[in-house]
Amino acid sequence: MYLMTVVISNTKVAEIPGISAAGKSTELIKYTPPADIEYIFYGKPKCIDAIPVTPEGHPTPAIITKAAKEIMNFPLIPIRAGSILPPRTPHIYASSTPGGDIRFEDGSPEHEKLLEDGIILGKELRKFDLVIGESIPGGTTTALAVLRSLGYDAHTSSAFKDNPVSLKEKVVNMALKRGKSVKCCGDPMISFVAGMVIGHGNAILGGGTQMLAVAAIAKEEGYKPKLIATTKYIANDKSANFKEIAEEIGVDYYISQIDLSKSKYKGLREYEIGYVKEGVGAGGALYMAEKSGIKLEDIEKKIEELYGRLIE
Repeated sequence: MYLMTVVISNTKVAEIPGISAAGKSTELIKYTPPADIEYIFYGKPKCIDAIPVTPEGHPTPAIITKAAKEIMNFPLIPIRAGSILPPRTPHIYASSTPGGDIRFEDGSPEHEKLLEDGIILGKELRKFDLVIGESIPGGTTTALAVLRSLGYDAHTSSAFKDNPVSLKEKVVNMALKRGKSVKCCGDPMISFVAGMVIGHGNAILGGGTQMLAVAAIAKEEGYKPKLIATTKYIANDKSANFKEIAEEIGVDYYISQIDLSKSKYKGLREYEIGYVKEGVGAGGALYMAEKSGIKLEDIEKKIEELYGRLIE
C-alpha cells in the first residue's frame, strides 16, 4: 500500500533576493510550504489568501500531486520539519526551527536530532510503500552545497526558467569555506528525509535534485532509497545534471513524461519551457499513479480541471 509523506521546511537561503521562485516575493515564500499542503487537502490555502505561485504567476507543483491524489485517493501525511509556519492540517511535528543562511550560519542546526527522528519515523513506516516529497523554498541551493561538500560535481535545478547559477555558486562557495558537513551546508528537510530513507530502507523519493542530496547522505551511511521519481522537466534541465549525479551516487530513477503542452492555460503550458519543474512530491505522485495503471492523460486532464478552479 502506497503512503505519501510531504516534509515541509524553510531555509533562510530562500530570503536571498533572486535565489528562489517558490513565491511571488521573499516575504511570501515563508507561507509556501504550509500553503502547498493546505491546497492539497482543502483546494485552497488557509494560512494565506493566495495559492503559491512563482513571481511570473506559475502554479505550485502541488497541483500535480493533488491531481494524482484526487484520482487515486492515496493517504498523505504532512510532516513539519523546520517550517516557519505549521500547516493548518493534521500533521506530524518534528521541528519548527528553520534552516540558517549557509553563507554565515548552520543550514541545518538540528541535523543530528532531525536525522535520528527521521530514522525512527522511517522504521515505523516500513510496512508501507513509502513515497517522500518535500516543499522547501531555496532547497536546490542547499542541496547543491551538500552535494559539493560530498565531492559531487553537481548542478541543481531551479523553479525559475533561467536558473540563477552564478548566484547559487557564490552562496555555495561561501558555505563550503565555513565547513563541509550537512549541518553546515544543508537544510532541515535534507536532514530529516535522509533519516527517513535510512530508517525505512526502501523509500521512494519524490522530487528532483534536492532528493539527490538526500540519497547522497543516505549512501554515506550505507543506505539508499529504492529510487528517485521525478518529472521530465528536471531530467531535461540543461542547467542541471540530474541523471549523471544519480548514476554517480548509484540510485535508480524514474522520469514521468507528463505533458502539459496542450493545456489551454498559459501558466501550465509554460511548465514545458522550464518553469517550476518539480516539488511537493509531484514526481512521486506521478510514479504512484503510473505504477497503479492510471494514464498520464487522466492526470493531465485533472490538473487542467484543478487549475480552472483556481483561476475562477
